[in-house]
Amino acid sequence: MARQRRLTVTYAFDAYCGWCYGFGPTVREFAAVNADRLDLRVVSGGLFTGARAQPVGAYASYIPQSDARIAELTGAVFGEAYSRAVAEGTTVLDSADAATALVALARQVPGDAPGGPGGRTLELAGALQRAWYRDGRSLSDPATLKAVAEGAGLDGDDAVAAYALPGTRQEALAGFREVRRLGVDSFPTLLLHTADGGVRRLGGPATSAQALTRALDEHGTGA
Repeated sequence: MARQRRLTVTYAFDAYCGWCYGFGPTVREFAAVNADRLDLRVVSGGLFTGARAQPVGAYASYIPQSDARIAELTGAVFGEAYSRAVAEGTTVLDSADAATALVALARQVPGDAPGGPGGRTLELAGALQRAWYRDGRSLSDPATLKAVAEGAGLDGDDAVAAYALPGTRQEALAGFREVRRLGVDSFPTLLLHTADGGVRRLGGPATSAQALTRALDEHGTGA
């Protein structure tokens, strides 16, 4: 029997994206179900950078309505500590810091298991999102990074040290550029890389894991 060709999918997300938080369980299920044929790249997109890196209070006028819609369509649960942080309004949403935190964590899982290539990084991305959307903790705070690392069975001190390295930040910023090069303008986005060097979008934030797998079946044979 011929060996099944592995497929490459890029997951473009942002740790401060509520729709990405809601989509998290679905994309993790999708990745696990297809682990035998899927190489998943998890790349931070940079939703809140530059002038958009503002205290959450600057976005408080629409966050409750958006979160309610996300909860309705995805079943996501937003924590009370998060709601208090939004109401207080002082936590700065800085996607560059959050992306750097993910790179710092991922450096401890170069083999990236379980769940197939990319699966462990995907789990760490979800852990960062829960730190904000459940626990209301700033992703710019080294204490948050340390807690997430230790909760994932990693070395918290090593994660904090890696976060402070210039190269870690540069890798995170390179991810922002990669996302723009791929033409991604909204999050979350799943992109299947095709044989001709192009990409094909798989579903959206309210798509089920089963529907994503069907799309992979349909498009992956010609990828």
